[in-house]
Amino acid sequence: MLIDGHGRTVNYLRVSVTERCNFRCQYCMPEKPFSWVPQENLLSFEDLFKFIKLAIDEGVTKIRLTGGEPLLRQDLDRFVAMIHDYKPDIDLALTTNGYLLPETAERLSVAGLKRINISLDSLKPAVAAQIAQKNVLGKVLEGIEKARAVGLGIKINMVPLKGINDSEILDILEYARERGIRVRFIEYMENTHAGEIQGLLGKEILEEIKKRYTIRKLGRSGASPSFNYAIEENGYIFGLIDPHKHDFCESCNRIRLTAEGHLIPCLYFDEAQSIAEAVRSGDIDAAAEILAAVLRDKPKENRWSETDNEGSSRAFYETGG
Repeated sequence: MLIDGHGRTVNYLRVSVTERCNFRCQYCMPEKPFSWVPQENLLSFEDLFKFIKLAIDEGVTKIRLTGGEPLLRQDLDRFVAMIHDYKPDIDLALTTNGYLLPETAERLSVAGLKRINISLDSLKPAVAAQIAQKNVLGKVLEGIEKARAVGLGIKINMVPLKGINDSEILDILEYARERGIRVRFIEYMENTHAGEIQGLLGKEILEEIKKRYTIRKLGRSGASPSFNYAIEENGYIFGLIDPHKHDFCESCNRIRLTAEGHLIPCLYFDEAQSIAEAVRSGDIDAAAEILAAVLRDKPKENRWSETDNEGSSRAFYETGG
């Protein structure tokens, strides 16, 4: 069992397989071109898997593959199969922008992927293009339907932004409800790599939903960062992820591994230790020592608040934020 320095059980590993992305979402990436990490700096699937096996053996029960956009990593279904074959009952999930799902969803499902989170920030082609800096909506919607068809569990994530897509909160909610998919609304998290934008706080998102519905608090499920609400009129359940309140930090159960091998204790914090040399040389004992050190130094909470936000200098496309 993995225990951090504050006594929290850590059983959830998020693995970023690439920092590259085919979108330039305003809340995540700069619009202008920039230098990617050279491919040779990335850990191979085999080296990532060495650490994943260690993490599973030490008590990790949930793994989520992220990016950047993870579907840009060639042969990702092979990596999914490696993890699934080692521990078939592992809770194996993926977060994606959905653009490449029409071509990949079936292979991922066959390989052993169980669940998928898909970003959907607008149902208007022009607004989706404004956010992603690319004409994306048609392919994303097609990807959602393909994922449904092959039996993957689906959640939709939306980041409401003031003056951009905040008028679509109810539209996205209805889209998800009609398809039996849960939606989670996510507060925009300040970072130096985003554009000059402003997000809605959780209480503002809830006020928008209350314009049409009566909602009831349900609470969190386990260590999930999503606080769930039920709509009284139809029973639909949606989630809200509001990191500015800190309260889900109390039960945080996750650590993150980047494609270069940086082991990160918290999405916000820049501190990290690299397991790259250890896994490339096959020194699993050294990797285990680094894992123990990262757990010991895992912070109690992030540095966001509702009134005073210190932006993160690490790009979220590196860590699957």
